[in-house]
Amino acid sequence: MLPDPIAGVDADSYAAFVVANYRRLVGLLLLGGDDIGTAEELAQDALVRLYEHRAKLVVQDAPWAWVCVVALNLQRSSWRRSAARRRAYRRHGVPLEASDLPDPDDVLAVRAAVAALPRRQREVVCLRFYADLPVAIAAARLGVAEGTVRALTHQAITSLRRSLSPQPEEARHG
Repeated sequence: MLPDPIAGVDADSYAAFVVANYRRLVGLLLLGGDDIGTAEELAQDALVRLYEHRAKLVVQDAPWAWVCVVALNLQRSSWRRSAARRRAYRRHGVPLEASDLPDPDDVLAVRAAVAALPRRQREVVCLRFYADLPVAIAAARLGVAEGTVRALTHQAITSLRRSLSPQPEEARHG
């Protein structure tokens, strides 16, 4: 786990934190299924909120964990708005834009597999493996017991292995 460089509430500590963690935060949001533009926007929003709330964070609060949870919450809200917009478009017959992601196939497969996980499993995967948070902090951030984080992690890994493992030729053609 990387240290949190935002030791104080001054602008220099905040700037150091942003420089050290911005790309990781965008990557976390990409892993959750967003495109690069949306991930960057959500990461920036989460970092702004960190700055706005920096004086309220107590010593035990790890800024990286806090900003990860805020970013994931913003992402969930963004998905809800997008889903509502898609439903409205379908109701009114407006065509949806085609996705034009330039990512390699394996990255897309992993993103799709993670995005297909149930919400809590997806959040645990993002916090534990991408944000590199220990079980205790992930549990505290999600408001669940450590055993729940371990169980969700096990379920998510099992599901990801199943969905990402190569299928035998006869299973694919049936």
